[in-house]
Amino acid sequence: MDQEPPKIEFPCQYPIKVMGEAAPDFKMFVYDTIKKHADGLEHQHVSIRESRTGKFHAVTVTIEATGTNQLEAIFESLKESGRVKMVL
Repeated sequence: MDQEPPKIEFPCQYPIKVMGEAAPDFKMFVYDTIKKHADGLEHQHVSIRESRTGKFHAVTVTIEATGTNQLEAIFESLKESGRVKMVL
């Protein structure tokens, strides 16, 4: 039996996790990229974690998501930068 993925009801709080190689400006890069698509984004909605080896950073940004088009635009902007390894 195939299950449909759960439907997201917009608007909602939506966490986006972005992983890339560690760099001093990676957190700000992710913030600036997502802010272009998410009005009202504030720095307190952003957190960063280093990998155990320190080679990678994982930045989590929680936005007020307005729809799938917005989320797709954010994912595309992040991926086309070449700095992002994975977006969840």
